[in-house]
Amino acid sequence: MKTNMSLKFFAGISVLGFLTFSCTGNYLEINTNPYEVSREQTLTDGYAISAAISAMGGAVVSTDVNTAQFTDCLLGGPMGGYYSTTGAFEKTIDNFNATDDWTRVLLASDKVIPTLYSNLSELRSITDDPVTLAIGDIIKVTAMLRVTDTYGPIPYSQIGQGGKITVPYDSQEKVYDTMFAELDAAIKALTENRLSSISPKADPVFDGTAVKWCKFANSLKLRMAMRIVYADKEKAKRLAEEAVNHEIGCMVDNSDNAMLRPVAFGEKGNPLYTAIKYNQPSGSVTGGDTHAAADIICYMNGYNDPRRSKYFIKSEFEGIDYVGIRVSVEKPSLNSVGRKYSGVNVSTSDPIVWMNAAEVAFLKAEAKAVFGFDMGAGTAEEFYNEGIRLSFDQNGASGYAEYIANNIDKPSSYTDPAGLNSYATPLSSLTVKWDEAATTAQKQERIIIQKWIANFNNGIEAWSDHRRTGYPKFFPATDAGNKSSGVVDNEFGARRMVYPLAEYSNNGENVSVAVSEYLKGADKMSTRLWWDCNPEVVSK
Repeated sequence: MKTNMSLKFFAGISVLGFLTFSCTGNYLEINTNPYEVSREQTLTDGYAISAAISAMGGAVVSTDVNTAQFTDCLLGGPMGGYYSTTGAFEKTIDNFNATDDWTRVLLASDKVIPTLYSNLSELRSITDDPVTLAIGDIIKVTAMLRVTDTYGPIPYSQIGQGGKITVPYDSQEKVYDTMFAELDAAIKALTENRLSSISPKADPVFDGTAVKWCKFANSLKLRMAMRIVYADKEKAKRLAEEAVNHEIGCMVDNSDNAMLRPVAFGEKGNPLYTAIKYNQPSGSVTGGDTHAAADIICYMNGYNDPRRSKYFIKSEFEGIDYVGIRVSVEKPSLNSVGRKYSGVNVSTSDPIVWMNAAEVAFLKAEAKAVFGFDMGAGTAEEFYNEGIRLSFDQNGASGYAEYIANNIDKPSSYTDPAGLNSYATPLSSLTVKWDEAATTAQKQERIIIQKWIANFNNGIEAWSDHRRTGYPKFFPATDAGNKSSGVVDNEFGARRMVYPLAEYSNNGENVSVAVSEYLKGADKMSTRLWWDCNPEVVSK
C-alpha cells in the first residue's frame, strides 16, 4: 500500500443537527464541508481506508437522515408502491407537483455524489490494493445506478474533482456500458485475489471478504442486465449469463446479502427510522410523514402474507390490522386521519439492504421463464420458490410451504376506512403458487410481484421494475391527487425525476444537450428513460 501524506482525508459524512420535524421547504445543504482527520491519522492506512469505504457506503442510501428522507421516503418509497406521504405536505413527488428542493436531491445533494467521489479519490490516492479499489468501484456503481435510474442521462464519465457535476452528461446507455465495464474490472480483480481480504473493521458491508464482494458485483451486473432487456436483449442475455455462470457466481444465500450495517450509521441508527417518524403526532406509533402504501398492503393482505407483521405497524383503525394510504391521491389530515393508517416497521438497528439473495433468485426466474436465458441449474419454478424462501428466512417469517402452495388467495381490493379513496378492483388476479401452464406475461407478473414484496424498502429498485415491466400493477392516481397539470398520466405514473434547476443555471449547455440528444423527450416526469421501452407498457 501507498500513503499520500499531502492529501487530507474527507470523511464525507456531515453531521446534521436534526430537528424533530421534516424539511417541508428547502432542502438545506448543511455542513457542506466534510470533517477532516488529523495528519497523523491519515498516516494510518487502515483508518483512512475504513473511513473512505464507510463514507462511500453511506452515500448509497444516505446515512444522512434528511437526504434519506427525500431519496427513499418521499421519492423511491411512493414511486415503488411501498410508502405513501401523509397530509403534512402540499407539494409532493407522488402528487407529481414537488418543488425543485425535493426532486433535485439524489443528483445535486452534497451527501451523494460529492461524498462518493471525494472518498473514492481519497481511496485511490492512499492504496493500490486491488481488492480495496474494486470495493470502491462497486460501491460507486451501486450508488450511481440509483441516480441514473431516477433521472436518465447524468454526468458520469466526466464527473470532476470532488464530485462536481458541472460537466458533460452521458447518455444512459453509455452510463450503463461504463458501469458494466467497471463491474467487470472489479469482478476480474476480486476473482484473481479471491483469497485476499481487507480489514473487517474497514468494511461495514462484507467484513473485507473478496469473495462476498465478487458475488455482489455479479449480482448487481445481473440486476442491470435485466434492466436493459427491452432496450438491448442480446447484450442483456450475454451479460446476465456471464454474471450467473461466473466461477464465483452471484449471491445464493442470505449470508451473501449486501447490507450496510448499523456500525456505519452513527448514534441515530438507521436513517429511515428517523425520517419515517418526522411530524409523528403525539401518542401515535404508526409514523409521521411516511406511512405504508395501500398497494403493497393490498397484495399482502390478499395473500395473507406472514411477512406483514415484519414490514408494518398495525393501524389505529378499530378491527383493521393492516391498511395503507393510496399513493397519488388527495391526502387526509395527518393529525386526524392520516395517523391511523399502518406504519412502516423500521428499527434503529436494522441494516440498509442494497441487494439480497432473494432478488437474485427472482432475476434468474424471470430471465429463464420470460426470456429463455441460461441461468444455470434449476427451473424457473425452483428459482421463484427459492426467492420466496430466502425472503421468508431473511425476515424471520414462518409458513413458507403453505404460502408457495396457495392457489386460492389473490390480492385484495382497497377499502379505505376513512371512506376517501377506495378502489373496488383488485390489482391482480394471480395467486402465489407457480403455474407452469400460465402465459409468459402471467409468469413475469407473478415473479415481479413476489420480487417486489421481497425487496420491501428498496423503493427505487421497485419503481424501476414497475417502469420496466408494468408489474406489479399499482393503484392509479386520482384526478384530485394528480397535480401535474396534465403532464403525468394517472395510470402510467411518473417515469423519471426532472433535472435540478441549478443545472440549467450552472451547467446549462450540458444539460440542454442531455435533454435534446440523450433523453429523447422533454425534461418532464412523464418522459421515459432509455431502458423504459417495453412495448407492452403503454400509457392509457
